[in-house]
Amino acid sequence: MSSKVYFVPLLDGSSVETQAKALKQLYEACQVDELIEERNLVAIKLSVGEKYNDTHVQPLLAAELVKKVKKRKAYPFLTETSTLYKGERENAIKHLMHAHKHGFGIEQVGAPFIMADGLVGNSEIEVEINGEIYDSVNIAREAVITDVVITLNHPTGHLATGLGACIKNLGMGLASRMGKMRQHSALKPQVIPEKCKNCGKCLEWCPEGIISEQDGKALINNERCIGCGECLAVCRFDSIKYDWNANPEHLQKAMAEHAYGSIKNKLDRSFHFNVLVSMTKDCDCMARKQEKIVADVGILASSDAVAIDVATLKLTEEVNGKHLTA
Repeated sequence: MSSKVYFVPLLDGSSVETQAKALKQLYEACQVDELIEERNLVAIKLSVGEKYNDTHVQPLLAAELVKKVKKRKAYPFLTETSTLYKGERENAIKHLMHAHKHGFGIEQVGAPFIMADGLVGNSEIEVEINGEIYDSVNIAREAVITDVVITLNHPTGHLATGLGACIKNLGMGLASRMGKMRQHSALKPQVIPEKCKNCGKCLEWCPEGIISEQDGKALINNERCIGCGECLAVCRFDSIKYDWNANPEHLQKAMAEHAYGSIKNKLDRSFHFNVLVSMTKDCDCMARKQEKIVADVGILASSDAVAIDVATLKLTEEVNGKHLTA
C-alpha cells in the first residue's frame, strides 16, 4: 500500500507569512494533532542554517508548529545536533547562540531550543535496527526518548547525498557525533597537487586536524580521515576530489539506516513537512549566502519520510523541468 503525500502549492517568491499559512493548512488537513497526546514531549526537528545562510526554513514556520502542539497541551521544543565540521553549530553553546541570531529564540518561536545530542554531540542511545550495513546505530539521546517527532525540512541539493531533505534531516541530523562519523567513514578525499594553492583553509577547518602541509601542498591523512567533506566545502580552488562513483552509495545507505533508527520507536508518532522554497544547489550547512536554482514549488506533508522525498524530486522536476540532483 502506497503512502499518502499531501501538497499545498505556492507561487514563486511567496512571503513567509503565506508559507506559514500553507503549513497550517497542511497540518490541519493531515490531522497531525491525532499523533499528539496531552503532556507529550514533541520534538520539532529543523536546521537553522549555517552562518551567512538565509535560505533555510524561516522561524515563523517553526512558530506555527509550536502553536499547534501547544493547543494539544503538549510540550514542543525545537531540536538539532552538533555538526562534525567546525562552524557556528559545532557544539551546543555555539549552536544555540547561532540559532538565536537566526531568529529561533524562545521569544520568537514560543518554545525552547534543546540540543538532542548534548553539549558536544556525544549524548546518544544505541538503537538496534538489524540493517544491511549496521546492526545498530548511534542516535542523539533526546531524539529517542521524546514522544513525537515532527520534521520541518528544507530540500536542497547536496554534494554527497544528491538530495538533502527529510531522510537527511533524520539520518544525519538526529545521529550523534559517532553516528555521523560512521556515516561519512567511506568518503576519502584527495588533494589535486597541481590545483592546490596552499592557502591553509582545509588545514584550518578540518575537524580532526589530519591535514598537513608537505612540499608546499596540502596532504590528507586518509587513515584518520572521517570523510566529513569539510575540506571540499572550504576549498576555493577545486583542489579536493572525491571518488563519487565509489563512495556515495555507502553514505546514502548509512544515512537511511540512521534515519530509520532515529524514529524506529515512534514510526506511528512522527510526521514530516518538506518546504520546497528557496531550494539551492548545496545544503544550508554551507557558510555562505546561496541563490535558489529552481522556482519555489510549495509544501509537502507525509508520515512517510521516503515517500515525501520521492515526491519532492518528482514535483520539483515536474514544475521546473529539472530536479535538485541534476
